[in-house]
Amino acid sequence: MDRSTKTSRGRAARVTAVVAAWLVAASAHAQVPGAPADSLAPVPDSELAAPAPESSVATTAAVARPVANAPLTSQRMARLTGRPRTVVRTGPSGSDAIAAVHAPGTELPVLGREGDWIHVRLTPTESGWVHVSLCSEFDAQSGEPMRPNPKLYTRTGSYLLLGYAGGYAFDRKSNSLALGGRLSYYVFDRLQVETGAAWTHVHRPAEIVESLFGLSLEAEDFHMLFYHLNATFEILPGRQMVPFVTGGVGSSIMLGRSETSFNYGAGTTLFLSKRTGMRWEARDYVFHSGSDQARRLHHNIEFSLGSVLLF
Repeated sequence: MDRSTKTSRGRAARVTAVVAAWLVAASAHAQVPGAPADSLAPVPDSELAAPAPESSVATTAAVARPVANAPLTSQRMARLTGRPRTVVRTGPSGSDAIAAVHAPGTELPVLGREGDWIHVRLTPTESGWVHVSLCSEFDAQSGEPMRPNPKLYTRTGSYLLLGYAGGYAFDRKSNSLALGGRLSYYVFDRLQVETGAAWTHVHRPAEIVESLFGLSLEAEDFHMLFYHLNATFEILPGRQMVPFVTGGVGSSIMLGRSETSFNYGAGTTLFLSKRTGMRWEARDYVFHSGSDQARRLHHNIEFSLGSVLLF
């Protein structure tokens, strides 16, 4: 290779180095804030229309995606209030096994709720159920008590159908079988209006009866139909076991006569599910009977047990 050829190649290498240095300086100058607009090289249209690199799109999507397992902003807690201890069970009923026993004031995270039972976490791997009457819910962040939604257990607007059998004591002396049914409507959670009818057969052995014409020996054997319209007040509404008191007016039909009566009583309804249950109660039906000259006041006690259907 001759000397002239080497010289031309060296010049070409120096020119290439100078051009590369000028391009680097121009690029750096374009990124400096406040640089004059005319000092920036125009951007070709092909570069303006070119889509963003896939890597930048993926980075933007990754930033916008929510973080998995983000911490909760608030946590519902249950503070146990039973004394001297609170029993936590393995399931949402009083018949389930005991999972743990805790002192009053113990606070446990709430996992959920089923009816009147609250699902709580005992350990990182164990949970249990506690009745709402044995704890109070609150928000761990604010400390405010949790107010349960009454719609979770309200029965307002529902009908309750009851069929029952029991014992009827006519004038507290004659015991006989009574069969009947009742239909109630929940005006409010605590208040029902109720109508019902029942039948019984009264049989009482002969006894001395005083009348206008003296004493006589009489026996009683007759069928009696009685019906009523009552108002029933529930003491603990919306729960599985609901005690109540009731009172109302009605009539008793016997021996071809209809006698006005009133009744009062108390009992308990046990709901075995949201729709079915059983009820036991006692009532006193009070009315007069007999002729105008020898009317008597009767207190007739009825004990009954029946099945309930809520719809």
